[in-house]
Amino acid sequence: MPNLDTLKDEIEQYLTKQGFAIFRGYSRAIDSTPAVYWDCDRYPDYKSFLETAKTVGASLVVYHQHEFSSGQVDAAVDRLEQLDLPRDEARAMERRLKEMRVYEGFTCAIELSFDHGGRIYVFDLRTEWYDELSDLLDEINMTGTEPDEDDDSPMSGYFSKN
Repeated sequence: MPNLDTLKDEIEQYLTKQGFAIFRGYSRAIDSTPAVYWDCDRYPDYKSFLETAKTVGASLVVYHQHEFSSGQVDAAVDRLEQLDLPRDEARAMERRLKEMRVYEGFTCAIELSFDHGGRIYVFDLRTEWYDELSDLLDEINMTGTEPDEDDDSPMSGYFSKN
């Protein structure tokens, strides 16, 4: 995996050189328009993605880069402390989270996208450590969404306690 801090500057220069208009936007992952994602695992070269954009006549590319903040780790550690997990499991997760703090300020994701034919085409390149963090955050969030069996409120589970 290439260093995204170096790659972000290279991509910006390439976009300009190729004549694309650069729109510095937010991630389009939450956009309601249907999206098609480029296979960055097998084809991580952004130039191929941008060649495709040019071939279909796209001249505007939305460019988003995400810089990692350890605030994400702090929030996850706080959330983890609220969960009722076995001590060893909670400690292991907390240790993995805290190890991520070394990446403070690093670029963890680069997203390029363009619109064509009513769809958004997305090139979403992430570092391995950020994927690992995302998986860990998903695991913490999934653990916290299970119904509480001790909760007697009417909406505490899927079945009535009658």
